[in-house]
Amino acid sequence: MIGILGSGSWATALAKIVLTNNEEIKWYIRKQETIDEFIENRRNPNHLELAYFDTSKIEFSCDINYVIEKSDVLILAIPSPYVKQILDEITTDLSGKKVISAVKGMIAEENMRVTEYLHTKFNIPHNQIGIVAGPCHAEEIALERLSYLTIGCVDIEQSKEWCEMMTTKYVHTTPSNDVIGLEVSSVMKNIYAIAMGMCKSLHYGDNFLAVLLTNAMHEINRFAEASSNIPRDIIHSGYLGDVLVTAYSNFSRNRQFGQMIGMGYSVKAAQTEMEMVAEGYYGTKAIHKVNKQLGVDLPIAEAIYQILYKRKSPKLTIKELTQKFQ
Repeated sequence: MIGILGSGSWATALAKIVLTNNEEIKWYIRKQETIDEFIENRRNPNHLELAYFDTSKIEFSCDINYVIEKSDVLILAIPSPYVKQILDEITTDLSGKKVISAVKGMIAEENMRVTEYLHTKFNIPHNQIGIVAGPCHAEEIALERLSYLTIGCVDIEQSKEWCEMMTTKYVHTTPSNDVIGLEVSSVMKNIYAIAMGMCKSLHYGDNFLAVLLTNAMHEINRFAEASSNIPRDIIHSGYLGDVLVTAYSNFSRNRQFGQMIGMGYSVKAAQTEMEMVAEGYYGTKAIHKVNKQLGVDLPIAEAIYQILYKRKSPKLTIKELTQKFQ
C-alpha cells in the first residue's frame, strides 16, 4: 500500500501517477475541510484543479500516523519549510517503512538533506529511502504531458521496483543509485532558477543566461562531488534536465520569485504576492550553511544568498558575478 504525505501540487501530481498502477492509495491531507471538498469535487480544491481523481480509490485522512500505519511505501511531498514540523507529529515506528522523498529542499533547522534526516531521526535504513528527481512540473502531469523522472536509492534493485510503480504512458522513469547527488541537485536547481528570474528582470539576454546555467551546473557538480564522490553524469535529465525546466519554465515558482526580486520587490512582498512556496529561498540559506563546512566554490549560489538574506542590490551583485564567468 502506498501512502502520500502532503497536499500540494507536487503531492497531487504524484498521487495521480501512482494511482495509474495501483487500485488504492492512502493520502494524508492536513485539513479535514480540504478532504471533504476534494471528495465532493473529485479534485484538489487548492492545487492542480485540472487533475480529476476517482476518489473511491483513495482513503484520505488528516491523521498522519494512521496513513503511515496502513502504508508500506510512503511518498513524502511536503514543502521543505514545513517538513520537520509535520514529521515531528509522527509517533509511529518508521524503521520498517520504505520512504521516497519528493521534497525539493532541506531540513533547514538541522542543515540536513531530507533523506539524511529520515535515516538519522527515524532509523530508516538507507536501502529503504529514495529520492524523486527530474524535469517534471506538476502542472504538466495534470495535463498528462510526456515527463521523465529519475528515482534514486542506494539499492538499485529497489530503485527499479519504484520505477515500475511510477511508470505510466506519459511518465518515463530511470533508476539511479545517486541519492545524494540527485537530492543536492534538486535543492540547488531552485537557487539557479531564482538567479535566472532575477537576470531576466534585469534585462540580461539569452547569451548570458546560457553562460549562467553552464556555470550553475559546474557548481552543482562540485557540491555533489564534495557531498558524495561517486560516479554521476551531471548532464543526465535527473540533474541538467531538472535545472533547465526549473530555470526556463513559466510554471517555475522559483523563476517567478527571482523575477520579482529583480524588479525590486522585497522578499516578504514577493512571497506574499506569490501565495506559494518558492523552495529556492530556503534552499539558498541551507546550502550556504552546509557549504561553510564543505568550502565549495559556489559564486552564483553565494550571490543569491547575499541578495536574499543580506539585502544586497540584485543589479550590483549580478554585475559583479558576470566578471567571474568565461
